[in-house]
Amino acid sequence: MINLVFYTDSTLKAEPYTTPEIIATNTGNNLDTVNRLIRNKKSSLERFGFLEFEIRKLNGRGRPRKIYRLNEQQATLLITFLDNTPQVELFKVALVKQFYEMRDELNKRNLNRAMEKPIKRTLTDAIRDWKYTNKHAYSNINRLLVKAATGLSIQELKKSRGDAPTALDLLTSEEQERYKGLENKVIAYINADFDYSLIKALLTGGKIQIVKEMEG
Repeated sequence: MINLVFYTDSTLKAEPYTTPEIIATNTGNNLDTVNRLIRNKKSSLERFGFLEFEIRKLNGRGRPRKIYRLNEQQATLLITFLDNTPQVELFKVALVKQFYEMRDELNKRNLNRAMEKPIKRTLTDAIRDWKYTNKHAYSNINRLLVKAATGLSIQELKKSRGDAPTALDLLTSEEQERYKGLENKVIAYINADFDYSLIKALLTGGKIQIVKEMEG
């Protein structure tokens, strides 16, 4: 599926948006025509919020230029100013659907992050009182949880999804749910005085091997 909608950043204040390039490409219009329409209708569009933009190269090529970021209301209004062709109608339906899905995803992520905070304090307390704690214990456990929940290291996440205040802000809602479940397991393992190597084995599929070694 083609991405029609993006979000501004990886924080709890992230907002979904689309661009003139997306609109032009999917409605059969020239990009310059769409940008000119935005400038001509700026006062109408700004009734639905400030007209955000960024300065960057289009598709990484050419000279830097102004790239508008249109929110859902602005994008929907702009489309009404275009010729009402079958292609435009299909695009409008697809765009509205993706705006809804993106906002729903962001809401789920924000809810998961809010719900996760009390657990985070519990994990912090568990690590603080852990028999094997050290100055690197929290960061090691956090990296382990992120890797187990996403299959990616924190560095790989930031490279593919952008930077954020914490790695958890880069997780999808599904990955956040997986992270929370694993986090609860780790808290139990720490409370049982399992060392890091055993916890890592249990989270990464080494449970049977480790158990056999312990039994031997």
